[in-house]
Amino acid sequence: MLARTTCGIKEHSSPKLWTISLGYRYQQSFRHFVGTVEQKQREINRNQIYNLYHLIDVGIERQLTPRWSAAASVPMIFTHRNQLYAPSGRQVLNGFGDATFGLRSWIFKPPTESGDNISIGVSLKVPTGDYRATTQAVRGGQVITASNDISMMGGDGGTGFTVDIAGYKRAPLQTMLYGSALWLFNPRNTNGVSTFRNARGEEVFSVSDQYLFRGGAGHAIPWIRGLAGSFGLRMEGVPVRDVFGKSLGFRRPGYSLSIDPGLMYARGLYTFSLNGPWAVKRNRKASVPDITRGAHGDAAFADYTILFGISRRF
Repeated sequence: MLARTTCGIKEHSSPKLWTISLGYRYQQSFRHFVGTVEQKQREINRNQIYNLYHLIDVGIERQLTPRWSAAASVPMIFTHRNQLYAPSGRQVLNGFGDATFGLRSWIFKPPTESGDNISIGVSLKVPTGDYRATTQAVRGGQVITASNDISMMGGDGGTGFTVDIAGYKRAPLQTMLYGSALWLFNPRNTNGVSTFRNARGEEVFSVSDQYLFRGGAGHAIPWIRGLAGSFGLRMEGVPVRDVFGKSLGFRRPGYSLSIDPGLMYARGLYTFSLNGPWAVKRNRKASVPDITRGAHGDAAFADYTILFGISRRF
């Protein structure tokens, strides 16, 4: 859901009505944090967790009017988790994630005279992903069937909705300023799936909100027609408490703040994008059960993420 990538956004004045898009996200999480403090002893003691994550997001968009469009997307998730402490085991999940269906509108009818514009989107997220997937694990020398970790789930089991806003503004020297904000609202409290955890309040998984904020500047590269580079900041994460509903159950709230270099290339009906966010700050916040117990859990974060996108208009 948070895998889409662009160096900015661009309004289309072409009569083409359909756009097919494919997005890819790669990351490997293995650096453990409690708050903003890295738990380096996990690597020294060789009991850190490795999460390898591939996500392919397939989307389709239909231009309804010059200002309005409708879109749908479904992610395919391929993940591998190596957990060395009890319940230990390797977890693999290949399947579909939660699908989204939504509408988007430009505030000003494109193309605008100034070249600036703002778009607002609203989408419905439906629980099409397999959030009840299980794996084989070892606890106390016995092989047990346990739920996949929350980081490995194909979905969260909740029906939610996203609201996002994105805009861009022309600046001197063929530069474009861009910014966007997205929030996934998940009103459901917990999904009823056992975590196999013993800590009070963490018996089942939480259905949490998510957020993504981006901003920066893009600049046309003059010696290659259709190519632009960008540089900005990217912040994504999970809040401690949801905007709507309760926030009980097990979650790993926190955020990753990254520098976000990128490239975008447009040729004919095709658009390609490549971004490589590199984390400069990671913060695993205390969850609601943590706060209740006076504890503070940890989470594994990635050093970097690779985001690639391709789209074609028809």
